[in-house]
Amino acid sequence: MATTLVILAVAVLGLTAGALLAEGAVLIPFWRSLPPDSFLDWYRKNGTLLLRFFGPLEAAAALLAILAAIASGASGSSGASLLAASSLLSLLVLAAFPLYFKQANTSFTEGTIALDRVPGELRRWARWHWARVVTATAAFLAGLLAALARGAGPAA
Repeated sequence: MATTLVILAVAVLGLTAGALLAEGAVLIPFWRSLPPDSFLDWYRKNGTLLLRFFGPLEAAAALLAILAAIASGASGSSGASLLAASSLLSLLVLAAFPLYFKQANTSFTEGTIALDRVPGELRRWARWHWARVVTATAAFLAGLLAALARGAGPAA
């Protein structure tokens, strides 16, 4: 059971990191290329889709990392501490939403941000996002190292 959870956790952690990387590499430059009113119109139409995609993906990554850490720790398997680190990092990715993204995204969706503040807010959004990409990638790498430790260790 622990091995299955570790494999699932690593897969979903990798998907999450990759999806966040794609968002940063594709969507953010696109958004920043638009005039502020066009960006707000785009976000009003598509912001909910982003939340419906990223929310469950990030939550699943954190939940699976936590379950894998618990199962690995309970069975005395190699890599449990790496999975605990992966869990913590995944929770930090989730924590970024209420700390920053919820308010910023709402201002975009509802159009409550002044047009002249949009470029600056998108710069801030991008900084927060890239911090989230780095954190999600670190969570994935910790999970991957844990999976490799399980394969190389005596408890595998």
